[in-house]
Amino acid sequence: MSKKKKVALLIETSNSYARGLLRGIASYIHEKNEWSVYLPEQERGATPPNWLHQWDGDGVIARIENSAIAKAIAPLNIPVVDVSAARQLPEIPFVETDDEAIAAMAFRHFRERGFDTFAYCGDSVFAWSNNREKAFVRCAAEEGYGCSVYVSKSHKQVSPDADRGLLTQWLKGLPKPVGLLACYDKKAHVVLEICRENDLRVPFEIAVLGIDDDELICDLCTPPLSSITPAAHQTGRKAAEMLDDLMNNKTRSSSKKTASILVPPIGLNTRQSTDIVAIDDPDIANAVRFIRDHFRETITVQDILKRVPLSRRILEYRFQDRLGCSPHEEIARRRLENVRMLLRNSDLTLAQIASQSGFQTQEYMSVAFRRATGKPPGQYRREHRGV
Repeated sequence: MSKKKKVALLIETSNSYARGLLRGIASYIHEKNEWSVYLPEQERGATPPNWLHQWDGDGVIARIENSAIAKAIAPLNIPVVDVSAARQLPEIPFVETDDEAIAAMAFRHFRERGFDTFAYCGDSVFAWSNNREKAFVRCAAEEGYGCSVYVSKSHKQVSPDADRGLLTQWLKGLPKPVGLLACYDKKAHVVLEICRENDLRVPFEIAVLGIDDDELICDLCTPPLSSITPAAHQTGRKAAEMLDDLMNNKTRSSSKKTASILVPPIGLNTRQSTDIVAIDDPDIANAVRFIRDHFRETITVQDILKRVPLSRRILEYRFQDRLGCSPHEEIARRRLENVRMLLRNSDLTLAQIASQSGFQTQEYMSVAFRRATGKPPGQYRREHRGV
C-alpha cells in the first residue's frame, strides 16, 4: 500500500462558503482515500497554526487572506493551492469563485425585475468584495446605469457603531426603488436590519440580494434573503484535484492553464427580499408576473397576450425596452434555470424535469439546455450534483 499524503487544510469552518470548500475537498479525498488531513480549528482571518513551520507534510490548501498566513506559507517547499481572492502570493496556483460571473448574475436578477437604479454594499477588508464591487459597477455602466457604492472600512479605521451610522445614512439617501447587492450574506443581514429599524420597505423601496446562500443567515433575515449560490463544493474539489496533481509531480507550481481557475456560481435562490417586479409599466409588470407564475406550463407568447391588452408588436417592443429581452427569451430563461436547479437538487428523471419545466419533450429540453450551457443535462448533473 502507498503511503498516504499528509495535507494541511488552512480553511476556516466559521462560514458557509468555507464549509462548502471543505465538503468539496472531502468528496475528492473519499474517492482517492490517499490523504491524511490536518485541519486546525480556525476562524476567518486567523493566524496560521504554530506547528506549520516545522510540519513534515506533502501539501497545503489554504485561504491565504492576510499577510500572516502568506508569511507562513511562502517558505514551505511543498505544493500549495490558494482558495482565496486576496492573491497574497500570486505565484501560487489558485482556485476561486468567479466574481465577475457573480456580479453579472446579480445585475441580471435586478434587471429582470425592472430595476434601473443600483447599489452595492461591500467591505474593504476582503479582496473578493472589492472584485465584486468593480464587476457590479461595470455591469451597470455597460448598460448605461450608475451604481451607488458604500464600502465598510476596517474596524481599525472606523468603529462598528460609526460604520453602522454611515451605512444607515447612505441607505436612507439612496434613490428608490433600488436593487442592492451586498458583498455576502452577513453584510446583507446588516442592511436588512437597518432597513427594518428605519422603516425602509424591503423589497418595495430597497431590494436586497446577498452572496453565499447561507441557509441559516438567509432564513434569519427579515424578510428572508435572496442570495447567489457560489460553487463552493466544486471549487474545493477542483482545488483538491490541483493539489493532488502538484504532489504527484512533486512541484510547487504548474505551467498548465489550469493552474488558475475561476469557478462560476451555480444559481440564485430567490426569497422575499427581491420578490418584486419594479417595472413602471403595469402591462409589462403583469406579463413578467404571468411568466414567473406559469413558465412551468407549456405557455407561449400568445398566452401572455390573452392577459395584457397589447398587440404582439407593442408587447415585444416594450418588453425589450424594459427588460432587455423578448417575452419568449424570458420564458426560455426561466425554464432553463428551473432545469439547472432540478438537475442539481433532485433525483427526477430527465423526462420528469422536462415536464416540470415547461418543455413538451425531454429531447427538446436537452437540445435547448445544450445550446444554452454547452453541456447535455446528464453531464451537467454529474458535475454539479450536491454542490
